[in-house]
Amino acid sequence: MKHAVRRAVLVVLGLAWGLTAWWHTHKPLPPGTQVASANCVVAAESLGFVADVSAADAYGRPDISQAIFDSVLAVVRGAQRFIVLDYHLIGARGAGLTPHRRLARELIDALIAQKRAHPELAVLFVTDPANEGYGAAPLEELALLRAAGIEVVAVDLDALRDSNFLYTSLWRLTLRWWLPPSGPLGRETRRLNFKADHRKVILADDGQGGLTGIVGSANPLDVQSAWSNVAARVSGGPLGALLESELAIARFSGWRGSEAVFLPAEQRAAQCQDAAAPGGALTASLARVQLLSEGATRAALLTELGGATRGDGVDMALYTLTDRDVVQALLDAARRGVTVRLILDPSEDRTKLAPSGLPNQPVASELVARSGGAIQVRWYRTHGERFHASLARVSGPARVWLTVGSANFTRRSLVDYDLEANVALELSADAPLAEQTRSYFETLWSNRAGLGIEYTADFAVFADPSQADYWLGRLLEATGLSDF
Repeated sequence: MKHAVRRAVLVVLGLAWGLTAWWHTHKPLPPGTQVASANCVVAAESLGFVADVSAADAYGRPDISQAIFDSVLAVVRGAQRFIVLDYHLIGARGAGLTPHRRLARELIDALIAQKRAHPELAVLFVTDPANEGYGAAPLEELALLRAAGIEVVAVDLDALRDSNFLYTSLWRLTLRWWLPPSGPLGRETRRLNFKADHRKVILADDGQGGLTGIVGSANPLDVQSAWSNVAARVSGGPLGALLESELAIARFSGWRGSEAVFLPAEQRAAQCQDAAAPGGALTASLARVQLLSEGATRAALLTELGGATRGDGVDMALYTLTDRDVVQALLDAARRGVTVRLILDPSEDRTKLAPSGLPNQPVASELVARSGGAIQVRWYRTHGERFHASLARVSGPARVWLTVGSANFTRRSLVDYDLEANVALELSADAPLAEQTRSYFETLWSNRAGLGIEYTADFAVFADPSQADYWLGRLLEATGLSDF
């Protein structure tokens, strides 16, 4: 009898865990997610590509070129009606570390100064709750914003799907209920869910009745201020859809403010139509722009990779590459005669939850081996910082498609788990922006730099053919038991 009761209890607990895991990996996505805006034809001059590039010379002296947060601060200083920001991480955290730049304080000071200069300015700052220990440890920078009358919203991560379903289902059934969220154990158990608002976005009015914004991969976090990143500057076009998305996320996270101050709804919806050109033909002076978030980025990327043919080129500059569908699409493209080149961060000491080199080194080794060397890989030479870019570029004789933003090319970023924001641009091959992104990639790939500066290293430097590392990376990716 006791054995029967024990079995029954185990069956009930197993069912409870299984049903919880299934529901929270398949439940409907919250409002504002998986957005794919209309393709808007805009003047090419309304777009820009911005990069932060960090390297070192032969003596180890840093050579750092930064532009992203200069562009962000320009957006802040030009706003008169509203600013919406969504950043994964912010702050001066990192005891004992000397940052290259005090990004957090620069941004906070600029926001407060602009608010004082324009008291009617509405500012909304959306961010990940990890910045304040999931509500247990107020952050000085965010406290300064609140004191200045700026609304700060921590995203309700519980509304998102669970990527780490093996752990998170148990957490939901047990630890969530009896560990105080304000205690250290409560904070750490929440952190292990590996959920995140991973967006890096600023949107604002441009002072002339339009929208302007920066969508990229850089956080205003001081300890990351020397990291290499990329971003796109966009005006008008699909930014209305991104603004709608940000307000929807703030709303389901508990924000109760007025949306009307962030442009009337009809004006937000009209942004794309106002920018459209008759016929939509692409020339050097016109481009198509689309806002993509979460899984919509993956769908667009796979479509472009699948459409690449012999003679086309695929160039990617990435912090992390693990998504299996993307990996397969790259292999298929290489077999069709597409030139595929990847610049990857070497994943050296990137996480405490996986060995050094995971996940990029085994994945890159797989791509090179399975393609018979047709897929070419180079590693970015990091010196304590990270190559944190997220850029994919598909080029043909007359057309270039590229995407820039926050999404890493991983299951967590591309399959509707983390919140992500990307911009996709379709350009004529002779457009200045197409040439600018080509030049950026070629400079890093071919080490076109001053004497002694080496941006990238040969594939063999960090190649990892270990089957143990490869299958460990596959297991961690599939189960969500790591933060990549």
